[in-house]
Amino acid sequence: MKRITILGATGSIGQNTLDLIGRAPEEYEVVALTGGQNIDRLAADARRFGARLAVTADPSRLSDLRTALSGSGIEAAAGPEALCEAARRPADWVMSAIVGAAGLAPGLEALEQGATLALANKESMVCAGPLMLEAARRHDARILPVDSEHSAVFQALIGEDSSAVERVIITASGGAFRDWPMEELAHATPEQAATHPNWDMGQRITIDSASMFNKALELIETKEFFGLPADKIEAVVHPESMIHALVGFRDGALMAHVGPPDMRHAIGFALHYPDRKPLPVERLDLVALGQFTFRPACETRWPALRLAREVMAAGGLAGAVFNAAKERALDGFLDRRIGFLQIAEVVEEVLNRLSAHPGHIDADITLDNVTGADHLARVRADDIMNEMRI
Repeated sequence: MKRITILGATGSIGQNTLDLIGRAPEEYEVVALTGGQNIDRLAADARRFGARLAVTADPSRLSDLRTALSGSGIEAAAGPEALCEAARRPADWVMSAIVGAAGLAPGLEALEQGATLALANKESMVCAGPLMLEAARRHDARILPVDSEHSAVFQALIGEDSSAVERVIITASGGAFRDWPMEELAHATPEQAATHPNWDMGQRITIDSASMFNKALELIETKEFFGLPADKIEAVVHPESMIHALVGFRDGALMAHVGPPDMRHAIGFALHYPDRKPLPVERLDLVALGQFTFRPACETRWPALRLAREVMAAGGLAGAVFNAAKERALDGFLDRRIGFLQIAEVVEEVLNRLSAHPGHIDADITLDNVTGADHLARVRADDIMNEMRI
């Protein structure tokens, strides 16, 4: 029986993971589930799957969680340290699906216990890729990518010589605004940005898809996870979202991973690795699909992609600054403090200001340094958004 912990159980990735586990409950023992504000969902899932521990990230909701779990015998806890405690509980397989930089510390805790970490939290690799990989190596743990693009690359490389890789192409749907005229993007609302044409995802990641910041993070994650130079990593817009990534080899061959836009494929691959087991996903009818189309991922239309390349070139703590500034700028867009196009403007200005001061970006990647850079970038992002409103 495989012991399972899900960090971020109430989000779309966590719910899809529980869907797969619920189809063969006799094969799994749920150690801990964590969530955010959706206390009813967290408590219901903890009861259904017999979790030993349930954690909400919000300390103010601990009383609500305890009430919801009353009589179940399930331990309740709250706050950042409780999230890390959940990750420290002995488990064989841990899903890291907490959104944002908040997922880094719990993910590291899981690796330090020697668990297999199914990584849906791309920010961990963006902010502290070397730290994550070193923790896995030192504790004989394994990281398996759960982003559909990185899972696709991982699968395409099985049995291959990594030195034969010539390029990696990750695909982007283009998000909610892929067909909008450029002049209309300045007036886009959070509600419009949060509607994805292909994928069923949470609000923040869906808006990141519209701005292409999600893809920008994935470019950086590809570099960190697979150890590839930035000039070997490409992005293209693929509106059908059926090809998730392609790996090109030095003999000119391209190996593509093709599948429906259903996160249960990448989750299931990581859950059952190294085996392939049946999954409840659509089987594609290629004749019915008819064709696959591709468009250039224009860095003028989506400046996040250009900024990602600058971050990869800068190295150090640039990834942590980039991610934190993006998260705070997204907060500003959701609060209607800034417009859609200003998200990228805020992130670029934060990078420029911090790059001008030695030690803010060109520092060693330690958890303390990443945490410090994250905090400083958020403060600078707030300063810049306040300046924009004057």
